[in-house]
Amino acid sequence: MSYTTLIGLLGAFGLFIGSIVFSAGNDNFQIFLSLSSFTMVVGGTFASTFISYEPRYVMLSLKLIWRILFSPKVGRNVLKSEVGRIIRWAYTVQKSGPPALESEAKKAVRGDKFLKFGVEMVISGYTGEEVREILTNAIESTFGRNTVQVDILRNMGGAAPAFGMIGTLVGLIIMLDGLGGDPTQLGAGLAVALLTTLYGVLAARIIFMPAATKVQQREEIVRFRNYLIAEGLSLLADKKNPRYIADRMNSFLDPAIHFNIDKMKK
Repeated sequence: MSYTTLIGLLGAFGLFIGSIVFSAGNDNFQIFLSLSSFTMVVGGTFASTFISYEPRYVMLSLKLIWRILFSPKVGRNVLKSEVGRIIRWAYTVQKSGPPALESEAKKAVRGDKFLKFGVEMVISGYTGEEVREILTNAIESTFGRNTVQVDILRNMGGAAPAFGMIGTLVGLIIMLDGLGGDPTQLGAGLAVALLTTLYGVLAARIIFMPAATKVQQREEIVRFRNYLIAEGLSLLADKKNPRYIADRMNSFLDPAIHFNIDKMKK
């Protein structure tokens, strides 16, 4: 679980609710609750999104909002361990050839379709250039597919405030239509009208836009990790020596987390 994401989400809503309680008091808190305003913002945003995109992608995008709390992250140490794994395989290939990699890599690639795909090409005798070209295509096409949901979430982040404003305009029209009645009700009517704008901005800036940014960032990290692996596997296919592979892969990483091949040999 991503505890920082959860803390940020709870903190955002907590600060908002706390500021309302301190400013308006417990007795007036209910004025910030409006089912009609909520329906206008959420219903309008979903309707607009389903009109703009295929339903399957919209549902995947909504699931991503929940999954950002639980998706595993690719940290700096994970990248370093990927270099170490490729180096160990390089020694195996250097000693016994690419076919010897099959038994050693069998457990390591379980559940990792990208790594499994790359290892199978190395074992099959593809050249380094062929491995690099095919894996690059796989990386970019996967990144493009996975970031479709990012565009959808950003579209929802733009639609929510717009429907909030529409709800506000509807409320103002109703309020102005009642000017001939009791003028003391105008203030309360205006407050309700403005709630839809408030709901729209909150939905956009606390849920949809942050979720889109988080997913985009994670996909970019995964793409970087896959490029690192692709580089290592292409050099493995060309049967480069382990030290050269280590130096080449380390050039992708922050110097603070370079893999030390000398310590590994000891």
